[in-house]
Amino acid sequence: MEYIKDFAEYLGKITGIDSEYIRLAILTILIFFVFGVIKSIIKKIYSNLPVNDKKKFFRNRKIRIILTAISFILVFLLWGEKISGIITFISFISAGLTIAIREIIFNFFAGMYMNIKKPFEIEDRVEINGIKGDVIRMNPLSFEVLEIGERVYGEQSTGRIVHIPNSYIFTYTLKNYTKVFKYIWDEIKVDISLDVDIKKTEEILYEILFDNEILKEIPRKMEDAVDEAILEYRIYYNNLDPIIYIKIERSHIEMYLRYLVHPKKARDVQNEINMRIMEEYQKGNIDLYIND
Repeated sequence: MEYIKDFAEYLGKITGIDSEYIRLAILTILIFFVFGVIKSIIKKIYSNLPVNDKKKFFRNRKIRIILTAISFILVFLLWGEKISGIITFISFISAGLTIAIREIIFNFFAGMYMNIKKPFEIEDRVEINGIKGDVIRMNPLSFEVLEIGERVYGEQSTGRIVHIPNSYIFTYTLKNYTKVFKYIWDEIKVDISLDVDIKKTEEILYEILFDNEILKEIPRKMEDAVDEAILEYRIYYNNLDPIIYIKIERSHIEMYLRYLVHPKKARDVQNEINMRIMEEYQKGNIDLYIND
């Protein structure tokens, strides 16, 4: 500590700044440095633990938040009565400072709102300002999503991480695909000829839907989720089972296969259903309409 005090006094003579403020600034840097090293050590330890990645992530995140809070508390206690002097100094430059850090303040309070109201959480699939992805990290000033869609069909990951300011939560509409329910409605359109046996075709398509292993248990799970959410949200569904809608066009019939599916499994389900439809087409059981 004597070395720090001597060094602060030396810098004070050179810069003309009160050596006590320099000493406190040096100690503040040391506190953040030490806690940064501790976070790195804990991260290294957790990376080698024999637990799944999800538990590793959330445990490390919780400890990181706790250590960050402790470090700020120590800094606050360290500066003590000097804080009033700093506030007085800041008041002289408040106008310019407010303009400079307006976005930072906005993002910080938006982050507090997000932690209290929880419009989304880690692993939720969200869309905001045209950006769609799975939330992989939340910070005091921003959050990050693993982007899906855009250049990749089927709402699968593009491999890009998008950094989004927390303030977006107040300025843009947020779509959460998994907040209340884990499942969304998805549709596949199948075009068939006008002269087909519509009842037989419908029966085959229903069989394909109800044979799908992923879709089988979803209506029951969705019903349980609706029962849990009914007290907070005015949500109701008349039908949760897969259903087929028919639309007659001039040259063909359009059949819409509508079903509930988890957003992250939507493309796998689409692929399996389309494969089954093609198998039935090749067997001659379904007469698909091909528009040349």
